[in-house]
Amino acid sequence: MPSDLKERTKAFALRIIRLYSALPNTTVAQVLGKQILRSGTSVGAHYREAHRARSSAEFISKLNGGLQELEETAYWLELLAESETIEANRLNTLAQEADELTAILVTLVKNAKQKRPT
Repeated sequence: MPSDLKERTKAFALRIIRLYSALPNTTVAQVLGKQILRSGTSVGAHYREAHRARSSAEFISKLNGGLQELEETAYWLELLAESETIEANRLNTLAQEADELTAILVTLVKNAKQKRPT
């Protein structure tokens, strides 16, 4: 598992891409798959954009965008499992990574807010 968050979010996106590629060719699977493909691959983009931020407010905003995408990704993972589109146990490590990335980004946002001048 990559330790650098830039690499870790990219690895997460690649896992989402592989998940999408492995989904059955049903309407439900493809609709849910396109949703998770969009949200799961944009987490890393938000993280990278945050590092190009021109202010702490913009940095926090970009990280919050990444958090929204992670929350959405977790939702699509739940739907894929609970609709029995894909076996739930195949999604466990991906859901765990989404939770861990969420915790990391929440911490980054909290730290950035504390450092921001009032």
